[in-house]
Amino acid sequence: MQKFIFLIFFVCIYTLKTNAQELITYPAPKAVVYSMHNDDYTVKVRKPGGEWQDLYEYNVKVDLDKPQDASMVYFDFSGSVEVFVQKNNGNVQSVKVRPSSYEIKPVLHGNSITFTLTGPRKLSIEFDGDKLHNLHVFANPVETYRPDPNDPNVVYFGPGVHLPKDLPGEAFNIPSGKTVYIAGGAIVRGKLLCDKVENVRILGRGIIDQPQRGVEVRHSSNVTVDGIIVLNPKHYTVFAGGSDHLTIRNLKSFSASSWSDGLDFMSCSDVTVDDVFMRNSDDCIAVYGHRWEFYGDAKNYSVTNSILWADVAHTINIGVHGNTEKTGDVIEKLLFKNIEILELDEDDPISEGCMAIQAGDMNLVRDVRFEDIRVDDFQEGKLLQLRVAFYDKYNAAPGRGIENIYFKNISYNGNNISPSIINGLDKTHLVKNITFENLRINGKQVTNVEEANIQQGEYTQNITFKKSVK
Repeated sequence: MQKFIFLIFFVCIYTLKTNAQELITYPAPKAVVYSMHNDDYTVKVRKPGGEWQDLYEYNVKVDLDKPQDASMVYFDFSGSVEVFVQKNNGNVQSVKVRPSSYEIKPVLHGNSITFTLTGPRKLSIEFDGDKLHNLHVFANPVETYRPDPNDPNVVYFGPGVHLPKDLPGEAFNIPSGKTVYIAGGAIVRGKLLCDKVENVRILGRGIIDQPQRGVEVRHSSNVTVDGIIVLNPKHYTVFAGGSDHLTIRNLKSFSASSWSDGLDFMSCSDVTVDDVFMRNSDDCIAVYGHRWEFYGDAKNYSVTNSILWADVAHTINIGVHGNTEKTGDVIEKLLFKNIEILELDEDDPISEGCMAIQAGDMNLVRDVRFEDIRVDDFQEGKLLQLRVAFYDKYNAAPGRGIENIYFKNISYNGNNISPSIINGLDKTHLVKNITFENLRINGKQVTNVEEANIQQGEYTQNITFKKSVK
C-alpha cells in the first residue's frame, strides 16, 4: 500500500513538472512570410534539452531620424526555455542582452549565442553595440484565458491577415461588452476603435500592423488591452481621450513615424499600465489634460514593471496640454515604478528628458512619484526636465506650477546626459517641493544639484536630497 501511494505521488509530481514545461510558438501567416521577414537573425527556442523550434523573425522599423530595420520574435512558455540566436551577417566580437538588471549572460559561439530563460522577459539583444539593427525577444507567459471564437460577444481574429471591410476608414469599430481576441499568428491591418463604449477587452498574442493608430479609446470606460503587439503605426500605439478605468498590460510596440507616440492619454483617469515594452519615435508615455475634444483632469495613474525606449523625444512626458478656457486642468497622483529606460536620443531642448514634467496651458501638476527607475546610457538628452512651460509651438498659456514630486532609487549609468533642468516661469508659477532619495549617477549617490548635474532656476522652492542605505 505504501509503495502504491508513493507511486501515485511520484506520478503526480512528474505530471506537474511536465505540465509546467510548456512552449508555444506562432508561425507567421503565409501571406507575409517574405514581406515581413528580416534575414539578419536566425532564432530558435526549445524546452531544455528538447528539439529546437524555429521562430519567425519579423522586420520592425525603428528610429525616425535615420529609419532602420530591426528584428522581433515572440513566443509563450512556462517553466524554462533555451534560446538560440545566430547573427547571419558580419563577424561578432561582443553581445549584450538588455535590460542589464536581468543579468542574462549569453554564451557566445562564433556568430551565435545561447541563453536560458526561467520566466517571461522582454529583451534587446545587441551584437557589437548595434541598437538600430538589434533583435527584440518577447517571451510571454502562457495565456490563461482564450475566448470561444463562437461566442457572440467575441470578435475573433484567428491566424492569418485581417483587413477592415471599410478600407477608407481603416478601422474596426468595437461595441460595448465585446472581447476582441487577436490570436498568435494573426495580423490585423487596421486600428481598433473604441468610441463611447464600456467593458471592452482586447487580448491575445497577435499583431496590429501599420495602422493609422493601434488602439483608439474615445469617451469610454473600462477598456483593457493585454498581450498584443503593435508594429509601426503611423501615429499613436494607444491613444485615449476623455476615458477612465483603462488597463494596458504586456503590450509591445514599435514606431518610426512622425508623431508616433506610444501611449498618449488626454484627460483620462484611473489608468493602469503594467509590463509594457515601448520603442517609439516620439514620447513613449504622455499624460495630458485637455486636448482637442477631450476635457477634464488627469489623475490616478500607475505605470509599473515596464521597458521604455525613445528613439526620439521623451520616455515619459507629463503636463504639456490643458484647458486654457477655464482655470486649467489638474494632473495628479501619478506613479511610475520599476521601469527600465534603454535609450533616449533627442537634440531639441524642449523635447529632452527621460522623466519630463512640463506644465503648460494653465495645468497644475502635483503628487507624482518616480521610484526604482534604471536608466542606461543614451545617445543624447536629459535625465530630468521639470519646468513650467510656455512654448509657442504647443501652449496658449503657461502652466500654473509643479509641486510635490518624489524621486526614489533613480540610477543613471553613462556619460551622455545634458544638464537636467528644474525651473518655474516666474514668482507666481513655481516648481516646488521636489525630493530626491537615493539618486545615483554612475553608482555614486548624489546629494545636491551640482553633483546631480541639475540646473536649478530661481523660480523653485524646497528641492531636497535624502541619502539612502540602498
